[in-house]
Amino acid sequence: MGDMQESQMITYAITGAIILFLLVKSIIIVPEKKIFVIQRLGKFQKMAMPGLGFIIPFIDNKVGVINMRVQQLDVDVETKTRDDVFVHLRVSVQFQVMSDKIFEAHYALDNHRHQIASYIFDDVRAEVPKMELDDVFAKKEDIAKAVRQNLADSMDDYGYSIVKALITDIDPDKNVKESMNRINAAKRDKEATMENAEANKITVVKAAEADAESKRLSGEGIAQQRLEIVRGFKESVEDFQKSLKNITHEEVMQFVLLTQYFDTLNNIGQNGKNTSILIPHSPSAMQDFQQQIVNGTIIGKKMDEASQEQSAE
Repeated sequence: MGDMQESQMITYAITGAIILFLLVKSIIIVPEKKIFVIQRLGKFQKMAMPGLGFIIPFIDNKVGVINMRVQQLDVDVETKTRDDVFVHLRVSVQFQVMSDKIFEAHYALDNHRHQIASYIFDDVRAEVPKMELDDVFAKKEDIAKAVRQNLADSMDDYGYSIVKALITDIDPDKNVKESMNRINAAKRDKEATMENAEANKITVVKAAEADAESKRLSGEGIAQQRLEIVRGFKESVEDFQKSLKNITHEEVMQFVLLTQYFDTLNNIGQNGKNTSILIPHSPSAMQDFQQQIVNGTIIGKKMDEASQEQSAE
């Protein structure tokens, strides 16, 4: 009797363990942003949404997990530009499973990442050979847009939405990069030379303008100075004639010239570094200088009178 009860208890325990095991196997917990693909005896049964779910143990099986988050695929592509330069590009594509095409996303493609990469290779190698190397750098956004558009059209039927396509790296061949650096350096040197030449030109022009302005002002100053000297001579002669009635014009002129002569000697003597030499150097030379002025004035006056007489005839 005791052996029978012990055997029944073992049977109950085994049965309970089996039931518990089957109960545990029938429960599935699906994480957020994930979907489990459930098949029953090899045939699609359902899509288990996030949360607590139940399946029939050993009859229903989880055959796949669909990630509903936005995913990123990085693809390195080597291709040639129109000017025969080999270049490496890294294309980053962000994609997401479409909520209304979950079945197609799982069953339509065997390896969705591999097949998306194949489309990227095809699109990049179709776009880049149309451009020169400089255009690849300048128009990388256009390449990315073309890749995204072509991918979106192709992958829509398979349940994948292309969120974004980015060209994250453009790496030409090493020799090409060195050549580009040398070209850029030469261009910068040329621009720097041109800027320096332009600056020197401006400096020379401004210096010439300043020199011309300085000479103009100096000429105006000399002219004004001479005008004042003439005015001073006039006033001196008038003063002499008022104070000394019997003095002649020649004597006044001699006096003025002699005064100017001594003033000049005084200015020369005040400058210790002056190397000027007056030839001839004697006060009597003032009389000869005055006589030359008088003779020149008389000759000029006679020539003017002769010219007027000829005109009158």
